[in-house]
Amino acid sequence: MNWFKNLNLPNKLTVIRILAIPVFLIFLYITEGVFKFLPLLIFVAAAVTDAIDGHIARRDNLITDFGKFMDPLADKLLTASAFIAFVEIDYLSSWVVVLIISREFLVSGFRTLAASKGVTIAANPWGKVKTVFQMILIVVILLNYTGYAAFTTSWITPLVAVVVLLTITSGATYVYENIEVIK
Repeated sequence: MNWFKNLNLPNKLTVIRILAIPVFLIFLYITEGVFKFLPLLIFVAAAVTDAIDGHIARRDNLITDFGKFMDPLADKLLTASAFIAFVEIDYLSSWVVVLIISREFLVSGFRTLAASKGVTIAANPWGKVKTVFQMILIVVILLNYTGYAAFTTSWITPLVAVVVLLTITSGATYVYENIEVIK
């Protein structure tokens, strides 16, 4: 655990977010009483740490190579884990999750290729909006899943449609704006 002590605060939050994923999944499958509400709390806490670690890293000039690599990976692991679990508990169709994860692999591939050529590709605004709507969709599904907010059932399908549209749009925009990387 010495390596963990040597990390700065934003990087510690990123590691904690990754470690929260299996805990989130375990509680997602426990369907008794208060435990049904814990995945929502864990996911929201993890999502909040994402905003906090980025803010702290920029504010205090604590941006590191570890953070540049692990922070987006932690986000992708967290959302992909939730989406894959939602297929298993019958809240999402597998094609939606395959589309979402494929877009993430495509963008990560472009970033890796660009980095190998010494080029840094920043996130585009469509990708940020897509991420926000993915988080909203996950929270709405978790609210519905708990049974405490059954009124959210009618929100899921429209939110899935928005997430699919934003996933396609952000992915296509990303490829279009960075096609020179593969030339």
